[in-house]
Amino acid sequence: MTNRLDAVFSALADPTRRAILAMLLEDDMAVTDVAEPFQMSLAAISKHLAVLAEAGLISRERRGRLIWCKLEPDAMRAASVWMQGFGQFEPLDLDAFERFLARELQVDQQDDG
Repeated sequence: MTNRLDAVFSALADPTRRAILAMLLEDDMAVTDVAEPFQMSLAAISKHLAVLAEAGLISRERRGRLIWCKLEPDAMRAASVWMQGFGQFEPLDLDAFERFLARELQVDQQDDG
């Protein structure tokens, strides 16, 4: 699973690949349509698509002469679950902590006095 997570996070690290995933959220697209809005060669887009496919974030399918790309949302689920694990901690309330310390210091001073 760690290798899969590494591949997913590595794929998501690139802004072009994130943009491609956002485009595929709406519908399946032919590779040529995916490449259209980018200022790069079809070969460069194909390399980005290969990284996304290797990470399991998209699938590619030949339909006639064209290769279509489809978003595979389940591949991101493991990464999402992993990240949500860090959300289990409550944010630290520094004001409450400061009040607690002030009360404790008062008690200590009263006990010493």
